[in-house]
Amino acid sequence: MILKNTFLALATLLVMGCNQDDSSSETTPVSKYPTLTGKNPLIVAHRGASGYLPEHTLAGYTKAIELGADFIEPDLVMTQDGVLVVRHEPMLSGTTNVSEIPAFASKKTTKNIDGVMVEDWFASDFTLAEIKQLKAKQAFSERSQQYNNLYEVPTFAEVIALVKEKSAQMRKTIGIYPETKHPAFHEALNLPISDKLLEALTVAGWNSKSAPVFVQSFEVTNLQYIRSKSTVKIIQLLSCYDVALNGDLIFEVPNGETISYGKPYDWHLQGDTRDYSYFTTEAGLNFVKTYADGIGPWKPFIISYKGTDANNDMMADDMNADGKINDADKTALEPSNLIEKAHAKGLQVHAYTFRNESRRLLSNYHNNPILEYQAFYALGLDGLFTDFTDTAVLAR
Repeated sequence: MILKNTFLALATLLVMGCNQDDSSSETTPVSKYPTLTGKNPLIVAHRGASGYLPEHTLAGYTKAIELGADFIEPDLVMTQDGVLVVRHEPMLSGTTNVSEIPAFASKKTTKNIDGVMVEDWFASDFTLAEIKQLKAKQAFSERSQQYNNLYEVPTFAEVIALVKEKSAQMRKTIGIYPETKHPAFHEALNLPISDKLLEALTVAGWNSKSAPVFVQSFEVTNLQYIRSKSTVKIIQLLSCYDVALNGDLIFEVPNGETISYGKPYDWHLQGDTRDYSYFTTEAGLNFVKTYADGIGPWKPFIISYKGTDANNDMMADDMNADGKINDADKTALEPSNLIEKAHAKGLQVHAYTFRNESRRLLSNYHNNPILEYQAFYALGLDGLFTDFTDTAVLAR
């Protein structure tokens, strides 16, 4: 089985196939990759073309579509007056210029986000009219800041309209992959985020299994609720807190850290002690099958990595001697059998997040992000989230 091959064998297999025709899955259903459906793996533009432009902007989504994305990903939060807008978190300071607007200084407050008290400006304290006064900014300091303060925060309805417009222009169906962010947080504020999502999909004519839509969440209860109301495709996201030196996934979250890194926060509120590792078991995958079409794991669930600790200080060593310790100092391990197990249950696997920066690439990939994509494609990954759509398309 390909899952048992070494990393280099995976890369070699894909390099041999690079010159084959690789048109979109919509026009060429047969794939050279062992996906569940037999189609090419889906490329999901993570927060838009976030490697190039500020995330969750119409400009970023447009660029991602033009670069070849099959789906774009809008993360959903809600305003005080009940409108779905797209931001990665309910907090606004990391991705907008809210802190620079004196009129909104008094709106800075502290709220509980998945077990951690966070001081910030929250979308739920702003009306849509106030949100529209903000401008987006690049969330990653190492990426270009030249496009900051140019683009407004779009509504979910505006994103849907854009996707339909671009689909018509390009004569190609582009999908949307919305994530309900912190559903328990919103529901506690009487902001029915799941119902609002379903309403928007109904208005768009996309509240069905055949629609070009996947709905995702790290929580479970809201996905089960959505399934009870709709046949729309659903993906259960999986996370963990960190990766140990030996490559084991760490699900226990230290005090003071966000609980949802290790387990679904709605389960925590219900007193359920299961963490995300449950979803990798036979029982867990059978459970997911009752309400979802697949799982969305962090990459190390599929290909984990280990560090080198020559001085026994319980920390990874700086193997490339660049003065920093990051993924470039780690080594990929043999792939897990998670994709194989999920496929056996009829579940798709969509992994996150693929990025081009050197510090985010394991040493096996030799500073070439295409090798990382190819390793995952070869395993039969059904879809992935990327900040750099064009690189994912080239690799596919």
